[in-house]
Amino acid sequence: MNRIAIIVGTVYGGAEYLAEQAAKLLTARGYQCTLHLDPKLGAVLAEDPDVWLVISSTTGQGDIPDNALPFFIDARDRFPLLTDKIIAVIGLGDSSYENFCGAGKQFYELLQELQGKPLAEPLWIDACETLEPETIALPWLEAHFPSKG
Repeated sequence: MNRIAIIVGTVYGGAEYLAEQAAKLLTARGYQCTLHLDPKLGAVLAEDPDVWLVISSTTGQGDIPDNALPFFIDARDRFPLLTDKIIAVIGLGDSSYENFCGAGKQFYELLQELQGKPLAEPLWIDACETLEPETIALPWLEAHFPSKG
C-alpha cells in the first residue's frame, strides 16, 4: 500500500485544497501520491496505484462535480475490476441538503461495485459543522495510513 492516487471532484476548490493537504500529509508519512485534479481513468489505471482515494465535494442535487464526472462515467462504463486495490472516500457536503455528500456516496458505491476493498468506512464531512474540513480529514488519514518511516 505504497502508491496512492488521489482522485478529486471539486466545484469551488475546497476538495482540491483538502486533497493537496492530504497529499502533503501522506507523502510525509512515506507514501507516493499522485493528485488527479482533472481525473482521467486511463491515467489512474496506467499509474496502477495500490489505493484509490477519492476526495469529492457535491454539487446540485447530490451530483458529481463537473471535473470528475467524465472519470466517474468512464469507470462506470469500462468497469475496470479493482479486486486487488484499496479504496477510500472522503466526501464533502452540507447536511442541510437532501442529498448530503451525494457525490462521495456515488463514488463509494461505484468503487465497491468495481470490487475495490474499503480501507475504512467513508468519511463524510458536513460544512454545517466545520468550515475547515482538513481538521477532520487529516486525523482520519493519519489513523488509516500509518507512517512508513
